[in-house]
Parts: sequence; structure tokens; C-alpha cells
Amino acid sequence: MEEIHRAHVLRQFCPLKMHFNVSCSYCGFVSPFPPQGAGGWTPRVSNRSQWLQIDLGDRVVVTAVATQGGYGSSSWVTSYLLMFSDSGRNWKLYRREESIAGFPGNTNADSVVRHRLRPPMEARHLRFLPSAWNPDGRIGMRVEVYGCRFRSDVMDFDGKSSLLYRFVQSTRNPMKDIISLKFKTRQSDGLLLHRRGRNGDFFTLELVKGRLLLITNSGTASPSPSGPGSVALGSLLDDQHWHSVLLEHARQHMTLSVDRHSRQFQARGQLSHADLDPEISFGGILAPGKSVTFQRKHFDGCLENINFNGEDIIDLAKKKPVPPAPRGNASFSCSQPQSVLVTFPSAGSRLVLPGTPAQDGVSISFQFRTWNQAGLLLSCRQAHNVGNTPSDLHSPGAGLNDGQWHSVSLTARRNQLSVVVDQVGVSAVHTALPLETHADGSYHFGGCLSSGSGSECEASLAGFQGCLRLISINAQEVDLISVQRGVLGNFSSLDIDSCGIRDRCLPNRCEHGGRCSQTWTAFHCNCSGTGYTGATCRQPLYEQSCEAYKHRGESLGRYYVDPDGSGPLQPFPVFCNMTDVPWTVMQHNSSALTRVKGADQNNPHWAVFQYEASLEQLRAIIAGARHCQQMLEFYCRRSRLRDPQDGTPLSWWVGSTHGTRTYWAGSMPEAQTCACGLAGNCVDSQHLCNCDADQDEWTNDTGVLSYKEHLPVTRIVVADAARPSSAAAYRLGPLLCQGDRSFWNSASFHTETSYLHFPTLHAELSADVSFFFKTRASSGVFLENLGITDFISLELRSPREVAFSFDVGNGPCEVTVRAPGPLNDDRWHLVRAERNIKEAWLQVDLLPPGTHTAPEDGHMRLQLNSQLFVGGTATRQRGFLGCIRSLQLNGKALDLEERAEVTPGVQPGCPGHCSTYGHLCHNGGRCQERPRGFSCDCELSAFSGPFCTQGECGPAGRRGPHAASFHGDMTLARERITFSFQTLQTPSLLLYVDSFYNKYLSVILAKNGESHLSVRNINCVVHTVHVECSVNKGKLSYSANPGASLPQSAPTTCAHHPYPLTALSPAEPGDHVDEDTARAGARGFSGCLSALQFERTAPLKAALHPGRSGRASVLGPVASSECGASPQVTVEACKGNGWVWAVSGAAELGCAGHTPAITIFLAPSPGVVAVAIFILLCMAAVAVHLYQQRSLCATTEVEGPRKQGSNAAAPRCELGRPDTVGGEQQAGL
Repeated sequence: MEEIHRAHVLRQFCPLKMHFNVSCSYCGFVSPFPPQGAGGWTPRVSNRSQWLQIDLGDRVVVTAVATQGGYGSSSWVTSYLLMFSDSGRNWKLYRREESIAGFPGNTNADSVVRHRLRPPMEARHLRFLPSAWNPDGRIGMRVEVYGCRFRSDVMDFDGKSSLLYRFVQSTRNPMKDIISLKFKTRQSDGLLLHRRGRNGDFFTLELVKGRLLLITNSGTASPSPSGPGSVALGSLLDDQHWHSVLLEHARQHMTLSVDRHSRQFQARGQLSHADLDPEISFGGILAPGKSVTFQRKHFDGCLENINFNGEDIIDLAKKKPVPPAPRGNASFSCSQPQSVLVTFPSAGSRLVLPGTPAQDGVSISFQFRTWNQAGLLLSCRQAHNVGNTPSDLHSPGAGLNDGQWHSVSLTARRNQLSVVVDQVGVSAVHTALPLETHADGSYHFGGCLSSGSGSECEASLAGFQGCLRLISINAQEVDLISVQRGVLGNFSSLDIDSCGIRDRCLPNRCEHGGRCSQTWTAFHCNCSGTGYTGATCRQPLYEQSCEAYKHRGESLGRYYVDPDGSGPLQPFPVFCNMTDVPWTVMQHNSSALTRVKGADQNNPHWAVFQYEASLEQLRAIIAGARHCQQMLEFYCRRSRLRDPQDGTPLSWWVGSTHGTRTYWAGSMPEAQTCACGLAGNCVDSQHLCNCDADQDEWTNDTGVLSYKEHLPVTRIVVADAARPSSAAAYRLGPLLCQGDRSFWNSASFHTETSYLHFPTLHAELSADVSFFFKTRASSGVFLENLGITDFISLELRSPREVAFSFDVGNGPCEVTVRAPGPLNDDRWHLVRAERNIKEAWLQVDLLPPGTHTAPEDGHMRLQLNSQLFVGGTATRQRGFLGCIRSLQLNGKALDLEERAEVTPGVQPGCPGHCSTYGHLCHNGGRCQERPRGFSCDCELSAFSGPFCTQGECGPAGRRGPHAASFHGDMTLARERITFSFQTLQTPSLLLYVDSFYNKYLSVILAKNGESHLSVRNINCVVHTVHVECSVNKGKLSYSANPGASLPQSAPTTCAHHPYPLTALSPAEPGDHVDEDTARAGARGFSGCLSALQFERTAPLKAALHPGRSGRASVLGPVASSECGASPQVTVEACKGNGWVWAVSGAAELGCAGHTPAITIFLAPSPGVVAVAIFILLCMAAVAVHLYQQRSLCATTEVEGPRKQGSNAAAPRCELGRPDTVGGEQQAGL
């Protein structure tokens, strides 16, 4: 405290009061210690408690400051803080970049360092506070202040006064009204202005809990500060500092600006600026002769430079009796009372005040504001109980960490303590010992001070971080300026005469609707329910397209997609049909056939289609897709598309660009016709559309719209269905988009000196990068962007390490991720990196991400100005050798292939995807390379689909001895047979392997209790069982899964001989088989078999698709069905001393009172035999198809946050439809 007092005394001898007497148009400087002159300011003691204060004589606009060290000395300041004030009290810290408070100073005593203030500040008093100086010298400064005169017209409102302004018609602006003003106040609530209109319309600008609210009302609803017609902006505006307000009102569009923050919005109802009354109330609602529907607290504070459309209202109010005139006790000066504030910036900040004697106890009161949920506000000790534990008084109440001022009153009398918070409620605590106070007692605010003998008090809570004011002890207000001078009490790490509270949630840095919360030192984002994650809710949880989901191995179903990644669009649900190139299906609200009658040009029929996604979201999907289309069916009977007289459209549709489209499905925009007109097969050759023939029979113009820029269809208009016998009908299918253009967009870099260049990366406050790479090189730079001092870079540092480097002004920072294996393995690896004002984040594939936390009060803005270099650097060194694809910056894809086509050393595209994605091909499917990706060849697999996971199957039918047979020439030495089945029939012959030597194998589903290998199964569902028969020294042994029983008559010996397979006979089992096999074979099989795989051959697929192979034949009716499932039955033969047969399935089946089981019969025989495999499936003729195939799928929506529905229930899509109305459709129309 002694040093602070000395600095204050020393300051009195400085020529601090400098009158700034210049014209408004002239900018100059004031210099108490000119840099070109001798001398300067050097305090007696150099510490962080010193400051240099300047009085500019009047409020001015300060635009720049400059500093220099002490003349001819080793004293200079290397960094300093700058504070400003209007009255010499209640100082406020000037911040740059919304977070940086300090200014870089000098590096020697002679050079001048100048800083332009952006934005400029308005102040009369300035303080320079050195925070660092020459370690080999002392604090020394010479300063200059640059600025211009500030013109000010002020009015003081006492909470009861107001100002009513009536303007003449010439003041009204036909385009928009502009209102600007400045205000300062110590009250958190109060009305600034109010303007009414017709029919109860109005808007009100008022302070509510320190925030500025603009409330609009169209006269149809009751006004509410939290209702839909209110917009909030600003925070902590009751800090007794000037704040600027600008309100622009053009028709229904309004823009509100508070200080440096702005919001645009649409006024409710028909609240146009032209419909409002020519009068405005300031400071309170003053509307003579008009009813006021709600009351608001009047403004208590000062208003400055009120301006309406260029008119100075306060200047007019001074010229009495000309209106406007103030009402109540308003004056043309600002004489608001000043209170001394104190800031506790850290948990270790402390303030100790001496106690005062009192006869009947002690009373303490103060006000505080903070963001922290907990903190020690006050502790005290009785002087005669030094050895006892002190009494901690914790403030009661809820929501006290909202940044608002809250009052606390504490009273201690005898053995009772009582606390009142915000003058509401009393919390009382009784103590066992009487409470006494003495003059030598002390009160500790914040943390506790330690004495020479040890800890003066022990606190269970951390010290208070926040602001205090109006501290009173026994009804005497504490003079905090005396505390600052060291005359009263003691303190540590305090900022007196200033409240340094900041709203770190303004503006809200949490993206995509994340909810911001804060403490005194940091803010946090709650991203739940947003579809994003990360420190600022920027990282998307969902993939950008169905293509990306497919290459994660996902099957068809319902998913959420986020086509612009970290961009502003929210994720939305789509249906993904996982074909070789996936289709994205987007449904709308009207997929049924709609009939139209009675519509004409005066009363047309309008149909509006609402999709599950917004138009912007649909456009993003369409822009990123390779191809999009939408089926539009239009049926007509004497309903024309164009007027035959003048060609005026009578029916049309509207697309995404809201333009009228008169070309129809199957045609293109330039043709302006229908599909039949292009093909030349319209029903009337004189017309270009079937419907224009105006026939008295139903016809149609149906087809696919495929011009992406006009999709999706948002409206259909029909205006020719009112004539006799005239009618029309239409049906619009879902929007279908195929592929993702950016997912496979790639470039190959062949030299270290080659690179692709793109425009500068916009990454001031946040940026994210994602891409795939593959390489054989050990290192290389992926991308780089430079600024004057700032930069950002991503590189492969070593075969196992990826590094993300950047500098935003706080010094170089780096985040690295180290992989357990080499990354230069010529396989695709995913890199994702993000930098925001809270942290930097890097992830490679699915490895744990690396992070680097940013300083809370450091530089935030990344300033870049060079081009973005991809695959290399500006110096053409350390370039990347390999492939980069799907590069996205801030959610936007970069077209690498387009730029690579014109860049030496770089080629578009990159082959070789199966090394990474080949594992997605299952069940024997083979990965095949494609220029853009890969595909799974399922020809030799029993399964189909994009990943060879969909089993071929036939529907359950009538029982009968129908079979599918397969013939082949092969030697059976080691084979694997897999299939799945579903049936209600027992016994059933599932599999039969025969030879010309009467040696056979049969798999029978038998009733429980028979002397065969039996396993219990589940009720009437596709199931699998696992039973193994292995050979050990010529003996067969069986092992079964839980629930399986072994046959009593299982073979005990076997011999292995390879069988050459020559033919598969359709005959039923002959006389050489056992009785059970013969009985089961005679009954046949009724049910469903699927996914049959015989080694590398798929007999069932060949039977259902005869064109694929000539070696398959079918006896009886066999048809494809949807009854298959993924569980499999496996029978495997192994080389060695014997055979190992395995049957895989699920447990327990009970159908029609039976508990069937699986039985395996094995009759080995020496010699070479020809084996025939009979698969009995789906024998009866099906009377009615289970479903009718259509060109568009009728999706079934099922709940789920990302993927909804199951694979079995998901619809398939056929992209094709007949061009005419067929029998049942015509009859229906």
C-alpha cells in the first residue's frame, strides 16, 4: 500500500490537466511529455500498481496513442494497459479484439510506438498502467494522445421525467427512420424510447436486467419482454459508461445496433415505419389522450445526442417553448452520482477492513455481481476468540451468478446472524456462543489474509471473483479511495475504482444454437441437441451425404446428413438407399395421387409441397450430388398444359428458384415441351405434349425431371379442369439425388515442388479442415496459409505423426497426433483439424484427438493474407507426395480436380481404393477399382447388394417336392456351404448332397424326440444353429452350442475322399437313403431359403437369375422374395484325417406345436463320386405378389436420432416407370 500511496502523491506533480481545444474537423495530439523533448514520467518505485493519468479537459474522441521511453535513460515500458473515464472515477479498461487489453510498448528509450485505437473511444481522462518494463531499468514513459473534439448534448432523467418529441411531416423519411442516441445509467431497468402506431401497434426500446430489449407489437398480442416480438442485445449496460444505440426501421425490417453488436430482424405483423405516429417518447411512455396497455419503469440516467432522421432532439428541447419539451425533473446536464467500485479479479484477491465498535451488534451491507456459482464473499473474526474457527457467512438465494447487481445485508446481534439478499427473505443462523465486536476486529472480503503466526482464517470456498460496491459497516459507507491510498484497511490483488466484469457470452461464440454459460474467467458451450460437438459446437456429428455413410459400412436406412459440415445449415433426415452409387431420398408431404376438377385461370388449383428439409438444405444436397431427379406424373382428360391460341401456360410447376416452369417430365428447360415431344410419339403429332391433344380419354405426360438447378418441385398449378368432362391428376415423387461429387474429388501430387493454390482461408475466429490422404512418403506439408506474422499449417511430420501448427499472435502453437502404426501405408487416412477461440483440435482416423487450449484473454483473430497452398508451401519445399481427396474448409468443398488439370506436377484423381475399403465387401465379394471409388463384385457370392450382404431368397409357398439343382465339375476336397432358412414345416429336407455311388449327406429339420442330431430353435423366424462334427483319429466327435442335443445315431467313423462334382440331379432321394431322409424328401420343403453359398459358387442366385449361369436348373415354381435374413447355416468339409461339418443357426423354433431340430446324416464312402446338391425352396405358386414394384420407394419412417428403421423393413427403389396409364390406374382415375 505504501507504493500505491507514493505513486498517487507523485502523480499530483505531473502536468495532468491538458485542455484539448481544437475544431471538430481537425485531429491533433496532446502530449504531457513530448517524445521529442527531454524528461518523462518515472515513478519512484517500479511495480504494477503505478499509473500515469491525463485529464484532456473535456470529452474527446481518442483515435491513437503513442509512447516512448524516458529521455536518455534505460527506463522504458514494454507493455501497458489503457483505461478511460468521463469523471476521473469508475475507470474502464480499453480492449482490442474484444479480448486483448494490453498494448505492446517500447524496446528502447528513443523509438516511438504508436497504436491506432479501433474502435476509437470517447473519454476525458486516460490512465496508462505499465504491466512490464525494461528488466535492467525502471518504468519510464513519454506519451502522446491523438483525437478530435466530441460534440455532446446531454439530458438527465431522474426516473420520473420524460421527453415527448413530435416531428413534422418533412422530417419523416419515406424509405426508413433512423434513431440514434447514447445512454449511461447505474440502473438495470428503464425505458429509453417508445413509439406508437395505428391499431395498437408500437415498438419500445428499454433496459431489462442490463440488456437492451426492442419489443415490437402489431396490436394483436399482449406485449412481453420474453415474447416472440422481442429482440435482446447488449449486456452489463448498467455500468455507468456511455453506450451507443442505433435503430433503423425500413417498412417491416429493423436493425438494432448496440455498441459494436448488431441484429437484423422482421417486425411483427404490419409494423411499418410509415404507419407509426409522428411522435416519440424518450425516458418513459408519454401519450396524452391515448390508453397505455402496459407500464414500464422510467429511465434513470443520462441520454446524449438523441437524433431522429438527422434532427438533434435535445438541441430542439433546449429552445423553449418550441417542442419537444421535457416533462418532469429533467435537466440538460449529466450529474449522476458516482460510486466507487472494486474488482476481485482472482480467487486470491482480498480486502480487509477494520471493524468499528457497536453497542448492539454489527451490520454489514454491500452489493456484488459475478458469474461464478460459488465464492467466499465475507468472513470475520471476533477479536477475543482468535483461536477459534471463524464464522463464514454464505449468501443465500438462487441465480445470483447472473452478472447482475445483488444486495446483501448482514446483521449480527448477540447469538444470531441474519442475512437478507436483494431485500427479499431472511436467512437466520443461531450460534452457541454470544457474538461480540471490538474495534480491533476485522472483516475479510474475498480470500483471507495470512498473518505472521499462520493462517488468519481457513475458507472452505474459493475466494470471490467479481465486483463489490456500496460497502457499509455499521451504517457507515467505506471510503474505498482511502483504501486505495493506503490510509484505510489493507488489500491484495484488487482493482479499485473499476469493475472489470465481462460478458464472455456476448457475442455468443457457441455456434449452431449452442447455449453459452460462463464463469469469471471463461465461457463454456452446451451443444446437446444441436447436432454438433466441440468446444464451440462446430464439429458436426453427422456425415455430409449418404455416400459418406456407405463408406462407413452402413446399410440402407434413415440417417441425418449435414451437407455443409460446420456451415450454418442444420442437419436433417433423409433416406439412404445404398446401391453401388447411393441414392438420397427426400420425401415431401403429398405423395398420393391428387385429382383436380373445377380449376380455371381465375381460380387455379395450387399445390404446395413441404419437404422434411428447408429449401436451403435441399439446395445443398442437390449442389453436391452427381445427379438428381424427381418423378412427376401428370394425368389429363381434356385438361391442356398450354392454351392452343396463344401458348399461355394453363398448368405449370415451380422449382427451387421460384420461377414458373412450363417444360414437363422427361424434357429439358430449353425444349419447353414434354417427353413425348422429344421422342416424337405423342398421341397427336400436332402437339408436343399428350395432354395438349385435349382428348376425352385419360392420357398422361409422365417422366423424370432431371435438371438439377430447377429441383426440387415446390408447387404445381393446374388451371384447365373446369370444362365439361375436364379433369386432371398428378403425383409427385420424392426428390432423388445420387452420389457425392466432393467425396471422391482428389488430386495426385508427384513432385515436392508442386502445389495447388486457392483463395485465402477465412479463419479469423474459427476454421476447420478435413480431408483424406494416402502416401508412401515419410513427410510432407498438406496445406499452408500465411499472414504477416500469423500462419496455419497441416503436415505429415513423420510416418507416424501429423502436426497442426498456427500462430494468432500469442506465439506459435502446435497440436500433434501420433499413430500406433505407419501412416504412409498407401491407404486412405482421414484428418480433421479445427481452431477456434477456445482450443485447437486435431484427429487422425479414429485415434484420440490432440488438443491445445487457447488463453482466455489472448489474441483471437487469425490474420491471413497469402493464398492457400495445398500439397506444398510457398517456398516449394517439403511438398507432399501422394493423394489428397475430399478437402473441405469450413464445410465447403474445394475442387481439387479442376485446379489439378491446369497445374504441372499434379494430376486429377487418384486410383487405389480397395486397399482401404476392400474390407467392406463381405461373403466372398471382390473389391473392384473405379475411377471414383470402388464397387463390390458379388457374382461369386450367394449375397448381393453394394457390400454383398443381401441374401437371395424365395417366398414360402405350398408344400411339394420342388427343387433347384446345380451342376458343376469340381473336386470336393475342402468345401464350405452356407445358407439361411425359414419355415413352419417339420420335418423338412433342407440340404441333400448325393453321388452316383449312393453316398449322400442330408440336413433335415426334424421333430423333437427323434433319434437324430437335434437342436432346439426359435419360433418361426430365420434362425441358425451351430453344431460341429470333428474327426479325431478316425472317430467322429460332436460339439454343439447351448441348447443343442447330439444324435444318438451319429456316425462314429469316417474317411475322407475328395469328390469331383459333375452334375446336380433334380431327382428325389433314392432308395439308398434312410427312412427319415426319404420321408422328408417326399414332403418337400415349404418356406424360404436364402444366401446359399457352395464354396465360390452361388447356386440359389444362379437359379433365381438364370441368365447368370447355365449350370442351374429349377424344378417347380421358385420366385424371389424379401423373406431372407443374414443368419447363416454352415456345412464345412475339411482336409486332414477326416471331415469337420458345421451347421450354424439360432436357437429354438416352435411351429404348430412342434419343436423341430436339425439333423445331419453323413455316409462316407471311398472312391471318386459325383455329388449333386438339391436345395428345396419356396415350392407353391404365389397367388398374390407380396408387393408391387414401383419406380419410387414408399418409405416407412421409424423413430431414431440418426438411423431409423431396420434393413429388413427398408424399402427398395426401382428408378423407372411406364409412360402411360395402365389398366388399374386408368380405372382408378
